[in-house]
Amino acid sequence: MSMYTLYWVIFVGIALASWLVSANLQHKFKKYSQTPLGLSGKEVAEKMLRDNGIYDVQVTSVSGHLSDHFNPATKTVNLSESVYSQYNIAAAAVAAHECGHAIQHATAYAPLKMRSALVPVVSFSSNIVQWVLLGGMLLLNAFPQLLLLGIILFSMTTLFSFITLPVEIDASRRAVAWLSNAGITNSRTYGMAAGALRSAAYTYVVAALGSLATLLYYVMLYMRRRD
Repeated sequence: MSMYTLYWVIFVGIALASWLVSANLQHKFKKYSQTPLGLSGKEVAEKMLRDNGIYDVQVTSVSGHLSDHFNPATKTVNLSESVYSQYNIAAAAVAAHECGHAIQHATAYAPLKMRSALVPVVSFSSNIVQWVLLGGMLLLNAFPQLLLLGIILFSMTTLFSFITLPVEIDASRRAVAWLSNAGITNSRTYGMAAGALRSAAYTYVVAALGSLATLLYYVMLYMRRRD
């Protein structure tokens, strides 16, 4: 099996894994949304922030499905419509996870600081990297340095993907622990919250592996340009 064939086998495998992980996440979120809870996503988020001594972060509602995120620049925990006002275990898990990021920010969690520092670089490179890589492949023999530049730019995205993993896993760990300690979950719903967040974490793992596979493909093209 040639290196190119091996790459495409890996690429198709990762694409299939990404679809399965995404489908599983959607299934679990829908399933656990049927398990009622006494607090809404907004109330869970506000309580978790207060319990951790954070009073300068606001909880807001944003449009979209599973568009939840923490914005350190505006100090807001932004919850999607399906989380903000819903009273179920799935909403609680997502809200707590995003508050986990707020706690990371408040405690200067090192991987989060590293990821934040990379944001401007990744934002810049993502705007031009596809054009640089395309030009690099078209001019591979005449101007191989262009592809090398594209590889360097794309490697920033790959690095960002891998730094994201401990950030997301730690946020979920904080969320599950707090939900249990605060009495939000019980022996039955604890596994649901943990399972939903675990499924969400798998999406970041697959994304990181996909980015790495793509980076290796471009490296392989550059290394074998004289063949």
